[in-house]
Amino acid sequence: MPLSTQSQPGEQHVFVASLDNARNLSNILKAIAFKDHAIFSATPNGLKVTVEDSKCLQANAFIQADIFQEFTITEDLVGFQINLTVLLDCLNIFGGSAVSVAGMSTVLKMCYRGYGYPLTLFLEEAGVVTVCKINTQEPEEPIDFDFCSTNVTNKVILLSESLKEAFSELDMTSEVLQITMSPSQPYFRLSTFGNSGNAHYDYPKDSDMMDLFQCTKTQTNRYKMSLLKPSTKALALSCKVSVRTDTRGFLSLQYLIRNDDGQICFVEYYCCPDIEVDDE
Repeated sequence: MPLSTQSQPGEQHVFVASLDNARNLSNILKAIAFKDHAIFSATPNGLKVTVEDSKCLQANAFIQADIFQEFTITEDLVGFQINLTVLLDCLNIFGGSAVSVAGMSTVLKMCYRGYGYPLTLFLEEAGVVTVCKINTQEPEEPIDFDFCSTNVTNKVILLSESLKEAFSELDMTSEVLQITMSPSQPYFRLSTFGNSGNAHYDYPKDSDMMDLFQCTKTQTNRYKMSLLKPSTKALALSCKVSVRTDTRGFLSLQYLIRNDDGQICFVEYYCCPDIEVDDE
C-alpha cells in the first residue's frame, strides 16, 4: 500500500492506524457529530471517540482495533481533543459518502506523534494522495455518567427498523419523549405530547421486533427530544438498538452498526432524565 511509505524517516509516532476504506470511519463519526469537538482515546483494544453536550448528553463511538488494517499504539492510552467537523471534512475530501469512480474507496492512514502535535491524515484515491494536518488539544475529562450494568433495572433490544417506524408515527413536535418500561403491560411504551396531542407506541414483550426483554420494575421517565434527536443519526445506520435505564432513570441507547465490510462497531448515547414521572 503506497501510504505505508508516507511517514517521514525518523518520525516516532505514538499512534498509527490505517483503513482500506475511510468511509468505515467517517460513517461512524457522523453518527456522533452533533458538536464540533470530540475526545479521542486510543488503547490497544481500539479507538473511542466521545462527544458531549451540556453535561446532559454523551455519545461514544467504539471502533475495535481489528477493524483497522494497521493499528499501532506505543502507550497504554493516547488521548487528544480534535475538531470533529474538520476531521470529517478531511475524511470526505474525495467526495464523502458517494461511491467514488469505479467503486474505488479512499485509503486512510492516521498518524499522531504525541502531545502538542497535530493528527496527520494521509488519504489516497486513484493514486492521488492528500495530506491533512489537524491541530489537537489536550483532552478534557469526559463526564462520568456512572452508568454501570449492576444498576440497570430495565433493558430491551429492538430491531432498529421498528424504532425508526415508531419515531415516524410519534409527534416529534413534542418537547419530550416519555419512555415506560415495565414487567407488565404496556411493557415498552414510547409517548409524545406534541401539537397533534398525545401519542403512544407500544411493543409487546413477545414482539418479533424485540430480541430481548428484561424488565424488573416499572419505570416512566421523560427525556428532552432535543437531546435525543442527535442519536437518530446512529439509529439510521444501525441494525439493532439496546435501550437500558438504571435506578436513577438515566438512559443508555447502544446502537449496533455494521460497516461496509460487514464488521461491527458500536455507538452509545447516554442521556439524563428531564422530568421525574411518578409510577401510576
